[in-house]
Amino acid sequence: MTPTANANLFSRLFDNLDDPSRLAIETLDGRHISYGDLVARSGQIANFLVTRGVRPGDRVAVQVEKSVQNLILYLAVVRAGAVYLPLNTAYTLNELDYFITDAEPSMVVCDPAKAEGLRAIAAKVNATVETLDADGKGSLSEGADAATTNFATVPRGDDDLAAILYTSGTTGRSKGAMLSHDNLASNSRTLVDYWRFTDKDVLIHALPIYHTHGLFVASNVTLFARAAMIFLPKLDPELIIKLMPRATVLMGVPTFYTRLLQSPNLTKESTSHMRLFISGSAPLLADTHREWSARTGHAVLERYGMTETNMNTSNPYDGERVPGAVGFPLPGVSARVVDSESGKPLAADEIGMIEVKGPNVFKGYWRMPEKTRSEFRDDGFFITGDLGKIDAKGYVHIVGRGKDLVISGGFNVYPKEIESEIDAIDGVVESAVIGVAHADFGEGVTAVVVPQKGAKLDEASILQALDGRLAKFKMPKRVLFEDDLPRNTMGKVQKNVLRDKYKALYAKG
Repeated sequence: MTPTANANLFSRLFDNLDDPSRLAIETLDGRHISYGDLVARSGQIANFLVTRGVRPGDRVAVQVEKSVQNLILYLAVVRAGAVYLPLNTAYTLNELDYFITDAEPSMVVCDPAKAEGLRAIAAKVNATVETLDADGKGSLSEGADAATTNFATVPRGDDDLAAILYTSGTTGRSKGAMLSHDNLASNSRTLVDYWRFTDKDVLIHALPIYHTHGLFVASNVTLFARAAMIFLPKLDPELIIKLMPRATVLMGVPTFYTRLLQSPNLTKESTSHMRLFISGSAPLLADTHREWSARTGHAVLERYGMTETNMNTSNPYDGERVPGAVGFPLPGVSARVVDSESGKPLAADEIGMIEVKGPNVFKGYWRMPEKTRSEFRDDGFFITGDLGKIDAKGYVHIVGRGKDLVISGGFNVYPKEIESEIDAIDGVVESAVIGVAHADFGEGVTAVVVPQKGAKLDEASILQALDGRLAKFKMPKRVLFEDDLPRNTMGKVQKNVLRDKYKALYAKG
């Protein structure tokens, strides 16, 4: 790209559009949205955003159900030079208060049902509130309907921010990972090539779009390839199997594959038109990988990414897709395994901290310069917090996490947040939240509670107290009780002991 070209992700996606009539998105109700439609509608929404005071660099926070209009809103925010901030639809008002006061967006877009509660929060940062429902209706759509489709895409540089996604860590509250236009564009283009995407591909899009996987990987890769997507509101295993004869690619989290395997309709015949099944966001059990291959004749392609970096590694398109491995570093991405304390690189098959470097790696945490500095080595490598190894053949394997993070159903769950809520319940002395291997969710959120002597607490009462305080995906799948939590000589809770004790908690049979 020449230095004078607009580095805006939207420009990179659409400036050289050869055929505006090409199909981009098909919906279940039979609507066909072309690439030209995406450009026109994003122009209308971008014009509306500007009239409502959104300026380049402003954050636009979005908590709405998945819809085509929501996806186009993302494109419009980027096109207007603003910063897209997607928020999980399960977040409660209690949780949203933190994100909005931290990010200070100039606009919040929400479901009409949440507008009243969100207005009070948005007022703290002088943000306007617009609405968008699951059918793509609301004040945002009404305002866009009245706007012109013509909009000059705002010039942006490679390092200007395109999005902020909040992620969890080991200390404090969620952190806003700042992703630039080049972070997103470079990673998507790499994946188009690595996964052999072409304009003949049709993706079954059943992922949420408030998450790196569904928003950036699935959507951006499809659009860069000039491919099409069948847009589903959520995971529906039987519907996905019915759509496979018309599609070529499925991207999912491990839960997709365990649920699909439960259907007798999943066969070599039903999957024969598909060329690629991709899994990520959580570890895919090796047994699931092998069962999928036996049932369908397809080897799932597992890859490894995170909110801060998009995708880092992938099993090869051609070549062995090793069960339990996440493949090789992507072109342009460097990965290494080091001793967690010294930072010294380790030999093949030695387990240590995984670190990565490349154009995909984020610009740092929103308004957290010290935290950002602490997460990078002097030579620019990002410390992922994931423990793993690189084998003699160069395959990367994830074996656990140095950071105290649970990934359940593809979503990051920060234990400390749940522990704080549990510890505030009358009769609780303390708690520890861990992730335990779960065939369906990758890891099941599991709470171990120490009750006060004589306290009348049980699993149901703890869950009832948490209901409405936490997003559903953060809710413990089980609540267990212990007289004391195991500790080391320094007094630190040994969660590894708890994980080992309850490792078979969700085992089938």
